[in-house]
Amino acid sequence: MMKFFLLTLASLTAGASAAVLSLTPDNFAASTEGKTVFLKFFAPWCGHCKSMAADWEKLAGDWADDAVGVIAEIDCTAEGKPLCDANEVKGFPSIKYGDPSDLQDYKGARTYEPLAKFAKENLVPVCSIKNIALCDDEKKAEIDKFMKMDAAELDGMIAGGEDMIKNAEKTFDDALANLQSTYEKLSADKDKTVEAMKSAGMGLMKAVLASK
Repeated sequence: MMKFFLLTLASLTAGASAAVLSLTPDNFAASTEGKTVFLKFFAPWCGHCKSMAADWEKLAGDWADDAVGVIAEIDCTAEGKPLCDANEVKGFPSIKYGDPSDLQDYKGARTYEPLAKFAKENLVPVCSIKNIALCDDEKKAEIDKFMKMDAAELDGMIAGGEDMIKNAEKTFDDALANLQSTYEKLSADKDKTVEAMKSAGMGLMKAVLASK
């Protein structure tokens, strides 16, 4: 019984590694401030998460204590869940990178070599609130504009933008559902017509015509 428990525990935690920095709301700001990040959002039960765990651990080892880049992971089923919710993580593993306050989706391969290549090319100092000297004039002006707004105004603009995204997603989902419904009806109508023609002797007609 104890052996079964230990095997089950090992299976459930295979997507994570003690060698990789684990981020939660408590340590996120302190661990990522002024850095460029490469983050894995995962669930312990996720098969793909388990498959890439060793490669992610190796990558994290390459970047341990780096002055610029941070490789870390976030357990979306535990203390890290608020970070996953804030970044709209919908599948596992989700990998994001860049400015900690403006993460972008990583869409490349998930084995060590392509991950390491991407990290080398992208975990560099980037324009951000903490690294404003790296920003071009246009981005500096944009940051300055937002900095002059009060918190309530910014919150309202963010909420409005999030509502627009949600509405766009709903419109897409509704349209997709309609397309699926239309496809199913057209497919059923086609099958019905084919069956009707077969029942009407279409095959026999062809055989008779061939004999003539």
